[in-house]
Amino acid sequence: MNKPINLFTVTFIAIISVYLFVLGENKTLQIIKEDYLYILSLIPIAFAFFYFKFKLKDYEIINFNKNSDISLKSTILFFLVFQVYDYYSEGGFIGMISQWFIYWIMGIIALLLLETINYYKNYKLLQKAD
Repeated sequence: MNKPINLFTVTFIAIISVYLFVLGENKTLQIIKEDYLYILSLIPIAFAFFYFKFKLKDYEIINFNKNSDISLKSTILFFLVFQVYDYYSEGGFIGMISQWFIYWIMGIIALLLLETINYYKNYKLLQKAD
């Protein structure tokens, strides 16, 4: 999970930098405040993730998510489709980029959920073995 976390860190810095440059500090803070419920939803998901990660720290982890990899080409195409949709539905460029933060949060939620489910499956597998 180290590589996706590094990618999410770099993209977070890039998103905030673009927001501050294009929208200014007040609008950037407003966008973050509007999405506070999504940010708060990360807390229980992260708690479950770290709980299972701690429980399984001395065991070899089987990757049950290995068949769920999506190619970079598919990811970029998916992102571009949403960007075109947001450009028209959100009233232009400013509305389009204001959606980036919510996409970033949803990406972290998806990543944490996939990793938590993987740890949970490993946990259940170890319980059956004992």
